[in-house]
Amino acid sequence: MRFASLGSGSEGNALVVESQGTRVLLDCGFGLAATEARLARLGLIPEQLSAIVVTHEHEDHIGGVSRLARRHGIPVFMTHGTLAGLEPLFEDVADVRPICNYEMFSVGHLQVQPFPVPHDAREPAQFVFGDGACRLGVITDVGCSTRHIESMLSGCDALVLECNHDSDMLRTGIYPQKLRDRIAGRFGHLDNQTAASLLGKLDNGKLKHLVAAHLSKENNHPDLARAALATVLNCTPDWIDIADQDQGLGWRQIR
Repeated sequence: MRFASLGSGSEGNALVVESQGTRVLLDCGFGLAATEARLARLGLIPEQLSAIVVTHEHEDHIGGVSRLARRHGIPVFMTHGTLAGLEPLFEDVADVRPICNYEMFSVGHLQVQPFPVPHDAREPAQFVFGDGACRLGVITDVGCSTRHIESMLSGCDALVLECNHDSDMLRTGIYPQKLRDRIAGRFGHLDNQTAASLLGKLDNGKLKHLVAAHLSKENNHPDLARAALATVLNCTPDWIDIADQDQGLGWRQIR
């Protein structure tokens, strides 16, 4: 199994997970042409995608999904709550499949396990992907941890973990107070230290890849995110990857 990021941040998010010819795109917050160009960087074309799985309805995650699915005939999976707020957008998409937040489903050779998270959306989910041998956990767009989240992410071979902001940078930055409160709230986004605290509660004995994702350009810096996570794992900061907004992250193989 392997995975790669097309880009991660407030301007758009998308992640590809692949196993034995099955390729699932997690979210698509980019326009059609940009998505095709970003896939091409990874050596892919849209016709090779087996499905699109959606975390929630915010524009930086959903913005390109319906156009990509409609143009290339790709099935789309999302929770009932997410779909309820988007039905007009998907009414002419041929294959939309509602999912339950606690029920695993399969796409080809990949098993996809959704789990609920606290975020300011209708029915947000994050996911663990597996192929029977390896597990990839993905968690972005979450305001705080829960025991269920920690249970779901324990024992993963690879982890994509939100490090949205540095608390001091957010507090002293240019954002208006209402937006700062939303970002830092229980239904907002993880700061570096809270992400590190979550990481420290997991069983990381099998962890081979750790990717910091959804970093704010205004309120964070890759070095700060890496330093916070490296302290927990007792590793060098350069062992930790960053899913960049513009360049994403190239293929990472999980063995």
